[in-house]
Amino acid sequence: MDAQGNPRPAAAALVERLRSLDIAELQERQSLADVDILALGITFTVYHDGRGTDRAWPMDIVPRVIAASEWMEIERGLKQRLAALNRFIDDVYHERQVVADGVFPADLLEGSVNLRPECAGMSPKFGVWAHICGSDLVRDSDGVVRVLEDNLRVPSGVSYMLQNRAISKRAFADLFERQSILPVDEYPDQLRRLLVSLAADELQGVRHPQVVVLTPGVYNSAYFEHAYLAQQMGVPLVEGADLFVDTSSRVWMRTIDGPKPVDVIYRRIDDLFLDPEAFRPDSQLGVPGLMRAWRAGNVAIANAPGAGVADDKVVYAWVPEFIRYYLGEEPLLPNVPTYRCYYPDERAYVVEHVRELVLKPANESGGYGLTIGSTAPESQLEAALAAVKADPRNWVAQPILQISTAPTLCAGDLAPRHVDLRPFVLSGRDTYVTMGGLTRVALVEGSLVVNSSQGGGSKDTWVIEEP
Repeated sequence: MDAQGNPRPAAAALVERLRSLDIAELQERQSLADVDILALGITFTVYHDGRGTDRAWPMDIVPRVIAASEWMEIERGLKQRLAALNRFIDDVYHERQVVADGVFPADLLEGSVNLRPECAGMSPKFGVWAHICGSDLVRDSDGVVRVLEDNLRVPSGVSYMLQNRAISKRAFADLFERQSILPVDEYPDQLRRLLVSLAADELQGVRHPQVVVLTPGVYNSAYFEHAYLAQQMGVPLVEGADLFVDTSSRVWMRTIDGPKPVDVIYRRIDDLFLDPEAFRPDSQLGVPGLMRAWRAGNVAIANAPGAGVADDKVVYAWVPEFIRYYLGEEPLLPNVPTYRCYYPDERAYVVEHVRELVLKPANESGGYGLTIGSTAPESQLEAALAAVKADPRNWVAQPILQISTAPTLCAGDLAPRHVDLRPFVLSGRDTYVTMGGLTRVALVEGSLVVNSSQGGGSKDTWVIEEP
């Protein structure tokens, strides 16, 4: 709705439909959607409560609507951003010209917990390290869409985007007939095409490259997604024990018909657990010798090991500079203003204005470690500021944004709830951006934390071509 209470053009049909339904009818559609979610086994896992049990995926059936004309601009901005981030990662593991030219501080780079010296000198195909990215977007109180963070290691959520769409089509079938809602269903095909393209060139045309999805196993919070994407792409879902590396540094998959060679691995395991020979020797999740096979060019890994060096909330603050430095362009999507505690003057501002800011550790995810200054108890604030002073490189702070809201079915009524958006970007020979993405919604009234691990839910995202 606009400031006058009128539906925005792209949302006109949805608003009209909602007004024609009473709350009981809307609740009935929500109940049917909840039954679908249970029947399909769409789950996620929450660890922080100590139970670690699967929960039914929380989806609100009232979709979030974005005009296609606006989305095209967002898409261009995301493609630009990923091009610069991949250039930065490649530079980090080669000449480090960005450091030599004074654009990025050397000690900040060396202090990164996600910098992998084992990746130095590697050149993944197409120059791409972060093949799958989920950047989180928010709309601020001025209506500007900003990037909140980039997820470049093992981003999750795309399966929920796809399932939300399938359920949304049943809940509002008539609206899909009446207007042009751009599809998201092609993502698994696009992902498979990308993964196949990463196979070594000499394998192309000789046989079909063998792609596998490497999962940590059933106890991982995103296991549903791992299994779903493998099934949708028609490729094996494997755990570390299903693979082995031979003396010639070739990766093989154990099958009932004997070993079969593996050419591409879509890994859903963090770097440190990928290969006990190269990283953590106590890892039972990875494959001994996998880094050796990757460095020999015998297997492609997506995302490439070491890509997480750019998945850092401190590095995030420099992305606009990376775009200017590597591409010679102005950023199309702005960052959220970010104070880098690494710098004494910015750290002093954070300490003085902490009640107006959100404090974020550099490498946490899922909403863990956040301190929202306006609502945090004094003891939490003191602990966070002590952590900032002890390790300033590991902290940033951002203003508390009044991010946009969307109508959400809550306790038998429609009410505004804060939302963000995670589109997914596939980078290889070409770049593909999902039409919309996973809208995450803070189901608790007034909350700004949308992560499912912190009690958030989700919505389908409709990118609509206006008449």
